Amino acid sequence: MHLKDFSLLSPIIQSQDLLKAIETAIPATAIEQAIAKSKANEERNRSLPAHLVICLVVAMSLWSRDSMRDVLKNLVDGLSIAWVKVGKYWRVPCKSAITQARQRLGARVMSQLFHQLVKPIATAQTLGAFLNGLRIVVIDGSCFDVPDSEENARVFGRPSSRPGTQAAFPKVRLVILVEAGTHIIFDALMCPYRMGERVRALKLLRSVQSGMLLMWDRGLHSYHMVEKTVSKGCDYLGRIPANVKFVVEKPLEDGSYLSWINPSGKLRSKGCRPIIVRVIEYTIEHPQNPTEQLTYRLITSLLDIEKFPAELLAKEYHQRWEVENTLDELKIHLLGRKTHVRSQKPREVVQEIYGWLLGHWSVRMLMFQAATTAGVPPLDLSFTGTLRVIRRAIPKFQDLQPEEFPFFSIG
Repeated sequence: MHLKDFSLLSPIIQSQDLLKAIETAIPATAIEQAIAKSKANEERNRSLPAHLVICLVVAMSLWSRDSMRDVLKNLVDGLSIAWVKVGKYWRVPCKSAITQARQRLGARVMSQLFHQLVKPIATAQTLGAFLNGLRIVVIDGSCFDVPDSEENARVFGRPSSRPGTQAAFPKVRLVILVEAGTHIIFDALMCPYRMGERVRALKLLRSVQSGMLLMWDRGLHSYHMVEKTVSKGCDYLGRIPANVKFVVEKPLEDGSYLSWINPSGKLRSKGCRPIIVRVIEYTIEHPQNPTEQLTYRLITSLLDIEKFPAELLAKEYHQRWEVENTLDELKIHLLGRKTHVRSQKPREVVQEIYGWLLGHWSVRMLMFQAATTAGVPPLDLSFTGTLRVIRRAIPKFQDLQPEEFPFFSIG
């Protein structure tokens, strides 16, 4: 028995052929628009055109443990099946060709695609996404290891270590805004490790607006954070560090009290004025020691104790931990690599992280659609289970004919 003869083929792969399975999350038209806006168009045909490389960078998070060539094979597997049927074979580019293609693409187009697509998606019917009409959003940050190269160490920096020693890996800091009821990361900023979370968190407030309730942990507490959030018309609920004291100006019936948060002398000289806040104090049982009590103190702009009683806000504040679950999805379930980022150069690190965020958006967007159809909360569905479904679906959808798609649509 002889194997069928194959001829080499350099096919023209269109954007709409690649991510059919997650078209509602990352449409082919959005990819083309991002390429046009970032001026990443190419003057000649290549085996790895810009739209294919964009999809490859997103797919790197979906098949995080595979090599770059294997990720590319997985991405075009359904198309390869069709080529084999007609005796054609696509030669997978070598590792250096893939690296060069990523370098040509740059990071700007991935950033453009992320900010173009990603937004809060919860509706009034989404369980756990709103508190008395306010969309619950959370801000927080984390750090990720990047490969130990001279360029990465120079740009991103390393954590401090004992004298005479050096941290194993450089780190990049990522600060994110998360919609608590869906785990959608709808804005993000990355920076070198040495730059603190507070600086980037303040800039990330560009994406909050009226109708939102922003939650943050004590590490992000500051007058600046309160003032800038209020200036955006957004309400807030934040934890206070133990060393920050507030004078009781007016006790309220629910046990909370009104006070003022004051600017520093430098800010006061620039015209900043004290801002009225409501302070809520309560105790909870220590998770490791039931005999010990932990005291929490929160400040908020929600002054209506009838609509937002202290007990309700104390309970809802613990939705802030949804951001930790989101980071766990990113670090553990989506990537699951010892070194989360694989790129050796800073620009490709930024590119890869945006692809990573788009991969998370794709999974969470499809989970939201499925949960809405089934009438269940999006957070009740399995993230890892959905990820497995997407991995299987991408090549299968590429092999479908257009007339077969209605049988696979949601609804």
